[in-house]
Amino acid sequence: MKDKHVGVLLGGLSAEKEISIKSGEAMAKALEERGYRVTKIYVDRDVDRVLRQENIDVAVIALHGTLGEDGAIQGLLETLGIPYTGSGILASALAMDKAKAKELFRLYNVPTPSYYVVAPRDMARLEAVHGTFGFPAFVKPRSLGSSVGAGRASNMAELRERCEDALRFDTHALVERFVPGREVAVGILDGRALGAIEIVPKAGFYDYNAKYQKGGSEYHFPARLSPTRYKGVLTIAERAVRALGVTSAARVDLLVTDDENEYVLEVNTLPGMTPMSLLPKIAAGAGYDFGDLCEAILERATLGGRQVFRISDEEMPPAVVDKSDGKTHSLAR
Repeated sequence: MKDKHVGVLLGGLSAEKEISIKSGEAMAKALEERGYRVTKIYVDRDVDRVLRQENIDVAVIALHGTLGEDGAIQGLLETLGIPYTGSGILASALAMDKAKAKELFRLYNVPTPSYYVVAPRDMARLEAVHGTFGFPAFVKPRSLGSSVGAGRASNMAELRERCEDALRFDTHALVERFVPGREVAVGILDGRALGAIEIVPKAGFYDYNAKYQKGGSEYHFPARLSPTRYKGVLTIAERAVRALGVTSAARVDLLVTDDENEYVLEVNTLPGMTPMSLLPKIAAGAGYDFGDLCEAILERATLGGRQVFRISDEEMPPAVVDKSDGKTHSLAR
């Protein structure tokens, strides 16, 4: 495996470009330290030509947002015959489209907050569209992450403002019923939950600043839940990724309420891999390091839905202890 030429795709064209660069640079460094031959490929509209020139054997996708996480770059890599990390075309597209993901969540009995979608043409009659939906509500771009363009609305004036903000970044806004509760994220690898972390923002909700500014949030691993609820959260997260057909590494964002309900907000098929990101924090809390995680993601590169590489037994990441149940698990399959 280490004789393969690894291309780390970072940057991109979405509003999440800055975070993508940080994720990609961190992953490239970790893989280089593990002895891989790595080339960083900064993605722009000329990525097709660059990929052909670099002659890479496998692509590590560290892109976030539009054209990176939505199945677009996955389709290009399939066309070029280059194995890549993360989920395939369809699962990537479904997970990125929050409205379509919610439709599937409901079909598979995965609890998720009520919602509706706002298009630009709806803004002139927003009060009628909102109807009896009520307040507070939470608004976000339909197909974007990192909490870009997202915010809470407590009345019609704020709702209009939040929708306008979301529509600056996307063609549609998603208006979701606000559910008070703890913010919890579950790390996933190969459909199995690695653990759950609780996020406590210092101010407001878990927005861009709370995610990426040092000291913006507190983190508790494992999440401060009873053993029964903890296992329930992991189970719901696993059901969510199965509903969308998500593979490899992923992160599931949930709300856990005081009245013992859990709601899935979204599934992230290319989780952030910066020092502030949640999946690496979950991995660290579970007992293994960033390099192990990056190598496990690389190993699971696929083409046409089939895994094409395999790390030798000697190179497999070590077993780890999930502190929530005391059982020993491993990144290796």
